[in-house]
Amino acid sequence: MLRILLVSARQETLLPLVEGLSLDAEVHLEKVASGAEALRAVRTASPQLAVIDIGLPDTEPLPLVQELLTVNAMVNTAVVSPLSEEEFHGASEGLGILAHLPLQPGKGDAGELLRKLRKILGLSPGGTGP
Repeated sequence: MLRILLVSARQETLLPLVEGLSLDAEVHLEKVASGAEALRAVRTASPQLAVIDIGLPDTEPLPLVQELLTVNAMVNTAVVSPLSEEEFHGASEGLGILAHLPLQPGKGDAGELLRKLRKILGLSPGGTGP
């Protein structure tokens, strides 16, 4: 089972991403709408991936990534950002972010994100073991 935390106040905009993630039977998706809720969820549920959106009511994505890592250094992160790849890389350097997602990620982005997550976790493409 892949435990994924979606941190977004823009659930409607991210619906294609959610649909793409939900196509995978091994994904258990939890949704929260603030940084504070994300920190609680990472403490209690230990997701393998937190997808962090822009426009949260209480924090910005990159500072939240830093906070999440202090709570659980094993959580992987993906961040929705309007920055170009080059700008994002510079802004997020040292945070070990798994993926940079566009402002309106779709089903294809979900598939690529799951591929990267499984690779970093050492899981086979459609399974829970090598």
